[in-house]
Amino acid sequence: MSPVRTSILRRLALLAALLAPLAALAQQPQMDLPRVRIAAGMYQIDAQVAATPQQRQVGLMFRQEMPASEGMIFVFEERSPQCFWMKNTLIPLSAAFVADDGRIVNIEDMQPQSTDSHCSREPVRYVLEMNQGWFAKKNIKPGFRLAAPFFDKAR
Repeated sequence: MSPVRTSILRRLALLAALLAPLAALAQQPQMDLPRVRIAAGMYQIDAQVAATPQQRQVGLMFRQEMPASEGMIFVFEERSPQCFWMKNTLIPLSAAFVADDGRIVNIEDMQPQSTDSHCSREPVRYVLEMNQGWFAKKNIKPGFRLAAPFFDKAR
């Protein structure tokens, strides 16, 4: 092997060794987001708030499990059609697409590690992800209103 090629291979190996911890870090679940209490009738949800583009992009990826009363609420700057998929998400989830006033527009069950798209039936600003089946077990359906500090009660 030529000295130039050996030098290049060594540099690539060093670069890979330096970047490996960053790749591992990128595949860690985000567990330290701000939290908010959301009331779903008599049920209380402890939801992490994903409000920045980076937080929303990672979402619940790489989680091995999630406690039954926990979830994640995705907060967008503007009402618009929202679509979610489950690439790199390891647990089955149900997504409630939520209007500004807390009304659930639609609920979609999503399978782990799927690129199938699940979309809101109308423009929304919020999406609440819970363990799959949570809404069905609590008999929470489209039209049900959630309560949280950021939902506009006047609408």
